[in-house]
Amino acid sequence: MSQLKDAILSVTASGDKAFIPYIMAGDGGLEKLKPIILRLQELGVTAIEVGIPFTDPVADGPTIERAGERALASGTTLRKVIETLTSFADEITVPLVAMTYLNPILAYGVEQFAADASVAGIRGLIIPDMPLEESEVVHPALTAAEISLVQLVSLTSTPERMERLTKASEGFIYAVTVNGITGARSSFANELEAHFKKIQSYTDTPVLAGFGISTATHVKDFGSFCSGVIVGSKIVDSLVAEDWEAIEELVKASKLAANEVGI
Repeated sequence: MSQLKDAILSVTASGDKAFIPYIMAGDGGLEKLKPIILRLQELGVTAIEVGIPFTDPVADGPTIERAGERALASGTTLRKVIETLTSFADEITVPLVAMTYLNPILAYGVEQFAADASVAGIRGLIIPDMPLEESEVVHPALTAAEISLVQLVSLTSTPERMERLTKASEGFIYAVTVNGITGARSSFANELEAHFKKIQSYTDTPVLAGFGISTATHVKDFGSFCSGVIVGSKIVDSLVAEDWEAIEELVKASKLAANEVGI
């Protein structure tokens, strides 16, 4: 079992729900990466998704896109992020999940990236612009480095496509909760519970909800029918505002979700 999947299952086995915050590496400068990750660990997050800024993102909403632009302006690159993480890897106690696009990995060199990322504490990888059919470009190197390749499942995926994605996904399944890009939402479609149960029926890999989740209520609601959540835009905004209280409230909601819904 992968370290990432094991971390999530350990949390859910205890009755809590997994909570994965998304941060944009280099937003405010790479020197902030270490204190942010160490503080999130202290709050009890399950894993941390580390976004790599990219010049042409396809999945990012306005908040994360602006964070990426700030990170790029400060000189952040994939290689510099890996180097920074490596400098304090012995202090990282939770799995890191890198979110980047395919071109930076190809430019870095797939095998070298996988090897360096593993040393840096990266245990999962999300590549939103890489279709499942092209995953063999990176998958062998990631497997050798014990890095899980996480697949995204959208609301519009056909049952056949959904089954293929869920069976291929490693670590966890990133179930997208809305059609479109990332960003905070005030409400979600009523049929999401059935959709999530359909996804979970194909696999024993944990299903986590992502995109648009921004309140403690959202965290608790999704915790009633999936293994946990990924929170992005709200975390990014809170870090910019240095509002750790808001982040702590979200993390606490994941620890209360299972008990409150009677699971």
